[in-house]
Amino acid sequence: MVEKGLKKQSSEKGQSLIELAVSLVVLLILIAGIVDLGRAVFYFIAMRDAAQEGATYGSLNPTFCYEIENRVRAGIVDNTNVEVDIKVAKRSSEDYQYWYKYDCTNLAVDVACEGNVIQVTVKDPEFPITMPFLGTFLGRQTIVLETTIKDTIITPRCVE
Repeated sequence: MVEKGLKKQSSEKGQSLIELAVSLVVLLILIAGIVDLGRAVFYFIAMRDAAQEGATYGSLNPTFCYEIENRVRAGIVDNTNVEVDIKVAKRSSEDYQYWYKYDCTNLAVDVACEGNVIQVTVKDPEFPITMPFLGTFLGRQTIVLETTIKDTIITPRCVE
């Protein structure tokens, strides 16, 4: 009777090892996902704050487009792949359908003035996923992060 109990225990040791291996893989994938999700959220919040800084500066100085972009880039740690897009819309345009692309050399003074809207978009098209497990499930090793902030231009007054 004692022999049957010993045989049963020895066969269960292999089963426990297999259960540990399977559950450890699942646990590692979950931890990898949490780490990458945390990195992506932190970076997205930094991008959003940088876009807000650029939009706030642009609401006070809408014609200084190089300074607006510099303020946005200064707020992002790794800004090598970051694309910054600045646009302005007249407040009278319905749902801001007619956005004017910000061009430092050819900026219409009647558009970049009080009451109109400035929009700053920050996009990182290749945010890297550091954990190879997730890249396997997603099918690629990068994701796209993008944020847009709109603000009302305060100065200068519009010329009529």
